[in-house]
Amino acid sequence: MNQAIPLAERLRPQTLSDLVGQEHLSGNNSVLQNAIQKGKVPSMILWGPPGVGKTTLANIIATTFNSAYFQLSAISSGVKELREVIEEAKSIGGAIVFIDEIHRFNKGQQDALLGAVEKGIITLIGATTENPSFEVNSALLSRCQVFILKALDKDGLSKLVQQAVEKDPLFKNNKIELKETEALFQLSGGDGRKLLNLLELSAEALIGTHKGNAPLVLTDDWVMQVAQTNIALYDKNGEQHYDIISAFIKSMRGSDPNGAIYWLSRMIAGGEDVKFIARRMLIFASEDIGNANPNALLLANNCFDAVNKIGYPESRIILSQCAIYLASSAKSNASYEAIAQGLAMVQKTGNLPVPLHLRNAPTKLMKDLNYGKDYQYSHLGENNFLEQEYLPDEIKGTTFYTPQKNAREEELKKFLHERWRGKYGY
Repeated sequence: MNQAIPLAERLRPQTLSDLVGQEHLSGNNSVLQNAIQKGKVPSMILWGPPGVGKTTLANIIATTFNSAYFQLSAISSGVKELREVIEEAKSIGGAIVFIDEIHRFNKGQQDALLGAVEKGIITLIGATTENPSFEVNSALLSRCQVFILKALDKDGLSKLVQQAVEKDPLFKNNKIELKETEALFQLSGGDGRKLLNLLELSAEALIGTHKGNAPLVLTDDWVMQVAQTNIALYDKNGEQHYDIISAFIKSMRGSDPNGAIYWLSRMIAGGEDVKFIARRMLIFASEDIGNANPNALLLANNCFDAVNKIGYPESRIILSQCAIYLASSAKSNASYEAIAQGLAMVQKTGNLPVPLHLRNAPTKLMKDLNYGKDYQYSHLGENNFLEQEYLPDEIKGTTFYTPQKNAREEELKKFLHERWRGKYGY
């Protein structure tokens, strides 16, 4: 076996049953397995984090059908390359076309795919780490089935490590003992490719230090030491994609504009998708700032619109302005907590009936059944308020929104207290 080929590639599964950690797709009677057995797979979008088997799954499907197979990357392929592949597929009677990082294709590139998919010239397999509802245009998405791949859990990661130790010459020929795996699992973050890359680096470094007949033992401490000396600046393809964005969000949440700018710079220098960064700031503005500063959501939304129009390199300035504003803003997660509690209550209590006085009564029968009876029109009251119950009887008095201690929400609390006089804790 050629060890110049990376371990992750040497161990790449060749059949659906070999795919680790995606049993909901590869198991018996799964939708995908049934489609393969029937000899016809739909165009599809494979959505999941890095290193969980999206490319592998596309390769397995192509091999299973013994079909013409074209592989493109949305980073390096434009409309010209795409049209050339479609023309070739048309000339040979169809092909499977795999497009990695399809979320990076712009509208024009995605539109170029649409006709070929509609006519059956190609069976499209797109891979994305981003929610396809946001990143794949609706017309194309409606013609594809979305399959969700999951980050590998501890059991899946264990299987990958076991396969490497039992099957690969690197471990068998050098008699490496794998004493501990916790560091490998933690550092991989559910990414199988990252796990195998780190395992290979650690094993090769261990072999390089070998002297005499001392046993080769791979420990957590050794893995951590190797990891710390081999971490790259940033990997466009996703190795640190989630770690860096996590550090960026946490810096803004911690009101540190300097940390936010550093991690933002890491992403920009690494070629991160400008929309990915702007979208995360838009979510942050509501989740972590909320009504402590409603202007944050407006600015983040304008930032998202602006970077879509401008792109790199000028977008870096707009991203910087927005990140500094969000980091320096007052914070509140009260809205985030409120909807979380609301959804938990719905999950717990089910579909509680709407109180009669809040129901709509467009027909005589509904009026006869007391729909809308005793409803008080708020604008008729002093300061446009009349106290009445808006929750189902079973949960009346439940508080979902609790204003937090910041200037804006203290004002909201005062306003709500004037209305409710102690109800809901206001």
